[in-house]
Amino acid sequence: MPAESRREFVEYATAHLPRLHRTAYLLCGDPHRADDIVQSALTTLYVHWKRASAADNLDGYVHRIVVRRFLDELRRGWSKVLLRPDSPEQAAPADETVENRDEVIAALRQLPKGQRAVLVLRYFADLSVDETAQALNCSTGNVKSQSARGLATLRKIMSDAEPAHRPGRT
Repeated sequence: MPAESRREFVEYATAHLPRLHRTAYLLCGDPHRADDIVQSALTTLYVHWKRASAADNLDGYVHRIVVRRFLDELRRGWSKVLLRPDSPEQAAPADETVENRDEVIAALRQLPKGQRAVLVLRYFADLSVDETAQALNCSTGNVKSQSARGLATLRKIMSDAEPAHRPGRT
């Protein structure tokens, strides 16, 4: 890879790494798996940088890679060894804006993978309907219906869990 292309890749990867990691984490719910997904996605991006950098929507292209790596890992997940039932406790990042982050993550994990991918890309990665459709290689109608179904399911999950977690309720 020419030095100029390598520099462009490094700049892009450095600038977008936190967002890609957050997207991967919201898809899989595990920070270590998210690291693996992002690393795999960035490796693929590096190999195909010449084609990717010429894409009309580079962010959509990269988000598609992240989602595909997540789905690939789900398909291969049966062969992995689980050493612990949960991940170790970690402090929330200082820039965390969601008060009930753990509840949202737990609720996202209960959604079907298609709905989860659409909600993460639309509302956490802040992609448009068209960009999400491009990233997932599906129609905009599919994105809209998956969004509606996913949000309805998420609301139901969150409302079912709400009374037990509200302070002052008996």
